[in-house]
Amino acid sequence: MIDLYTDSSPNGFKATIALEELALPYRLHHVRIDADEHRQPAFLALNPYGRIPAIVDHDTGVTLFESAAILLYLAEKTGRLLPKETKARWEAIKWLQFHASSMGPILGQRVHFEMFAEEKLPAAVERYRKLTEDAFAVLDGRLSGHPWLAGEEYSIADIATFGWTHIAVICGFAFSHHPHLIRWHDQVAERPAVRRGVSIPAPATGP
Repeated sequence: MIDLYTDSSPNGFKATIALEELALPYRLHHVRIDADEHRQPAFLALNPYGRIPAIVDHDTGVTLFESAAILLYLAEKTGRLLPKETKARWEAIKWLQFHASSMGPILGQRVHFEMFAEEKLPAAVERYRKLTEDAFAVLDGRLSGHPWLAGEEYSIADIATFGWTHIAVICGFAFSHHPHLIRWHDQVAERPAVRRGVSIPAPATGP
């Protein structure tokens, strides 16, 4: 059994989507970031940096944080969502790392400076808009000749990248002028496990 500690966020969605795709049994622990639950000792014992998601796999004794590491672990555990052929496997890992080191952090900074920063800094907003557009263009180029980021197979690279394109759509960060990227995004969004994954954990309905 896997315990998943997460909240509704682009990084959290990667873990929930993967677990839903793989149909692995898991227990959900909703770590409410807006209530500072990610800063409490119980969660910091899992991730001292205080960021979701985190997992504990009681079958193996493995505790992990960082969404890319969690995706790699789940793929290795099940033998799914990561191509077995060497070239395609490393294509998936390469694009997973592009997401983790470039696309995700860039979009995260854009969300902050454009939507949540108390003081609006036009230079910062413009910088991250440009960097976002550059990342979208790179993804569009890759997807112009491949149905999925790894090539012919849907993989953890697609799950990781979708976590942030999903948020980009919600935030109004347009990329419809990149036809291959929008085709890919819509294709991922239609998957039943993805639909479930982005709805977990469900928003609170009561006090």
